[in-house]
Amino acid sequence: MTVLDTPLLTLDELTVQRGEIPLCEGVSLHLSAGSICHLIGANGTGKTTLLMQLAGLLPVLVGGVAYQDQSSLPIQPLYVSHQLGIHPNLTVAQNLTFLLNLYGISPSASDIDDALTWVGLQGFETISSSHLSAGQTRRITLARLYLLTPDVTPLWLLDEPFTALDVDMVARMEARLCDFAQAGGSILMTSHQTVGVANQVLDLSDYMV
Repeated sequence: MTVLDTPLLTLDELTVQRGEIPLCEGVSLHLSAGSICHLIGANGTGKTTLLMQLAGLLPVLVGGVAYQDQSSLPIQPLYVSHQLGIHPNLTVAQNLTFLLNLYGISPSASDIDDALTWVGLQGFETISSSHLSAGQTRRITLARLYLLTPDVTPLWLLDEPFTALDVDMVARMEARLCDFAQAGGSILMTSHQTVGVANQVLDLSDYMV
């Protein structure tokens, strides 16, 4: 099996647990380049917990996680969560620049303008993020998706990325997810909405303890 054929992400009999409490057991998954997997399950099954485990924010105590057959991810996955990570005292452009710097990207003014235009925040570059609505603030975190490529971070872990977005922005997001997957990236995401572009589904309800 070549590197290109090897799954980008493999979960082998993984236990999803919150503290010492197991929520799901035996979770298995193979995500290859081009995969868009919709992570579903009843409330309390551990969807957010699983994403946090894969992002390295919570430990994996039982089961295996491999990236192209390696036990650790050589490139940090992108994790977009409910905890936005936006500093209210920074401007919109400063926050987006910081989020991109975390992945080794130093965006130009043109990059920032293009990304903010994509999420409908054109003209907001110098506005303090403390003055934004919750929906506008969330769009700052999503703007980085416009500039990130599989070469930078090939695995996206997205927790409810469509929350507080209008129909037009959801459509732009789905188009971007497709572009990223077609370029060789892989996505594991939760959403209470239908994900029309998903080509895989992982239902944690099937693994509940």
